[in-house]
Amino acid sequence: MSELYSEKEITLADAIDHGLTEEEFVKIQEYLGRKPTVTELGIYSGLWSEHCSYKNSILLLKTLPTESSRLAAKTGEENAGALDIGDGLCVVFKIESHNHPTAVEPYQGAATGVGGIMRDIFTMGARPICSLNSLRFGPPTDKKNRYLLTRAVKGIGDYGNSLGVPVSGGEILFDESYSRNCLVNAMTVGIVRRDKMVKATAAGKGNPVFYVGAKTGRDGIHGASFASQDLSQESESRRSAVQVGDPFMEKLLMEASLELAQTDSFIGMQDMGAAGLSCASSEMSAKGNVGMELNLDLVPLREKGMNAYEIMLSESQERMLVVGKLGQEKTITDIFHRWGLDAVQIGTVTEDGNLNILWQNKHCASIPATSLVLGGGAPRYKRETSKPAYLEIKRKLSDIQHRAPADAFLRLLTSPNVCSRRPVIEQYDAEVGLGRVLGPGGDGGVARVPGSKKGIAVSTDCNSRFTYLDPRQGTAFAVFESARNVAVTGALPIGITNCLNFGNPKIPENYYIFSECIAGMADACRALGIPVTGGNVSFYNESEDGPILPTPTIGMVGLIEDVDKVVPAWFQTPGDEILLVGDFAPVLGGSEYLKLFAGKIDGEIPHVQADAEMALIQFLIRAAEAGILASAKDLSMGGVACALAKSVLSRNLDPRGRKSTANGFRLTSGVFVGNVELFGETSGCAIVSVSPSNLESLLKTAKDADVPIQKIGIVSDNGVFDFGEFKAQAAQAEDAFEKGLVEIFS
Repeated sequence: MSELYSEKEITLADAIDHGLTEEEFVKIQEYLGRKPTVTELGIYSGLWSEHCSYKNSILLLKTLPTESSRLAAKTGEENAGALDIGDGLCVVFKIESHNHPTAVEPYQGAATGVGGIMRDIFTMGARPICSLNSLRFGPPTDKKNRYLLTRAVKGIGDYGNSLGVPVSGGEILFDESYSRNCLVNAMTVGIVRRDKMVKATAAGKGNPVFYVGAKTGRDGIHGASFASQDLSQESESRRSAVQVGDPFMEKLLMEASLELAQTDSFIGMQDMGAAGLSCASSEMSAKGNVGMELNLDLVPLREKGMNAYEIMLSESQERMLVVGKLGQEKTITDIFHRWGLDAVQIGTVTEDGNLNILWQNKHCASIPATSLVLGGGAPRYKRETSKPAYLEIKRKLSDIQHRAPADAFLRLLTSPNVCSRRPVIEQYDAEVGLGRVLGPGGDGGVARVPGSKKGIAVSTDCNSRFTYLDPRQGTAFAVFESARNVAVTGALPIGITNCLNFGNPKIPENYYIFSECIAGMADACRALGIPVTGGNVSFYNESEDGPILPTPTIGMVGLIEDVDKVVPAWFQTPGDEILLVGDFAPVLGGSEYLKLFAGKIDGEIPHVQADAEMALIQFLIRAAEAGILASAKDLSMGGVACALAKSVLSRNLDPRGRKSTANGFRLTSGVFVGNVELFGETSGCAIVSVSPSNLESLLKTAKDADVPIQKIGIVSDNGVFDFGEFKAQAAQAEDAFEKGLVEIFS
């Protein structure tokens, strides 16, 4: 090797400018035995950023349950989680954030978030079968918030639709805390044969290293470190840190990668995501306990004059790194060339464990690969915690000025947090691929496993108000609600991925909330007996206005063995009995009712009981397997009144629901009395409907599952929502429900 080349002598000030600390700069010099070069400093900056290294979260993440008999890929070791679903198949899934880029450039920020999570799935050899998203924005009455929301939704729709991957579900919540820090969490689910699952590793001295996909430009440079700091006016102006996507190029890359995955011509493959080529090369090397020598003069570029620093840190989209087998070079290049993509050997695998970078006959970097990566030499911190003062206050609600129930009901249906998502859903293709069983609009979506009767139920969920008021119980609530969302379709919850969106971890109060949320997630997953298969941490969602509401988004996956037994979320037939299942204990603490009419987030959240949640889930699954449920709907935001309304109104969002002839209901007089019972929110409950002929079987199933159940009314076709305490015309309710987001997207 020639002498290392650096454009300048690196100082502590340079390291700090790259987001590194003095302690980290000293550690880098210890690993290298010298000061880093310019290129090396950039690589360490990207790989040691919070976005790549999880340095402020990994010690707590390791406390989450990760074991399962279904586990097909060890948590954190591959691009996504993978669970065995039988018949030699695995479901591969992951959720990730693209928050800071979306806040700066919403269309490309959201679009490339979708593209990145898709690559994490098909990089493992899995074909994506559906996608979801979880969105948080400031109140849509604000002009900038409307702009961010509508452009982000368009970016998600345009990219996903072009790829031909249907959307199966998602969620949106609006709150003032997201006005400066919107959240875009994207999730993708795929299917792969277990014996064809691709690993993100390198091995074999002399094996060729291929760059495949789109050309490299200057977009996205320092995207990883950009996503690891608070948003400010200065950072919001850094549009160069936001990637630019090309979904049609990604479609070609997906098909070529999946074709390659069926061959025996390569060792491993990894997406060039955060920190680009630096991340892919170092992580694959470290995992295989090998090194790589890369010649950057061979990297396909779309811009002139790019140097080694820029090439290594570019986050240009639609690119992969493939470690091939010696002698199989033509097989690899032929596949990608057939799809019109670049496929260039840019290096080889070495045995010295170093990442060696050459550019213009200069030796720009020589770094021990393990020193760069999570689980290796990347720093790990456990930050100071301090319980926020507001959590010490006993949060009793006694001064609520209640609205008339009929007025409150229609107003809640119009609320952006409750109303129809049709203006959003209609921008997403839910039909492409013909795999949709239940699409967006209910609690959980269901996608058919190709060539099988199996179905995968999916949900994203988090009530950020609950996690603000009680971080531990609120996060447990989010896990259980996600489990209910797939269980109401008839699916067994089998695992979660998470996207943990929080403020600055160096603020002790923020880190206390984060640590409590992790504990709550662990509690709930252990109770359910399911693993956390991976995910994403997004810190620094904070501006001069303060942090966002803590948002540990849960991506839940469930398995149903026979999609013919999937249960819809909509009432089906007039005359069917309506029943309330579960331990009904509604409260106004943290509710939409309280925020809408009192303008505050306060009070005690619904009490979470793991045993009650498990009993409800078992009941829903057994009743679905027996074929005795006509519909099932989880109780969530807006309480039982809004759940009943959605059991009628949401039928128009799904072809299966359009078969319904139900357009109303009549509740037993006195079953729900007062606004707390009607609009308060509760844990562990669902609304189900059943034909009279199946009623006794359903009651017996509930008894066997030891879950409370009561008859509360009858499905009707008279166009009236009769709550006993008040009545509303179905047409009036539908108008309120449908118009909530229409003007925002018009």
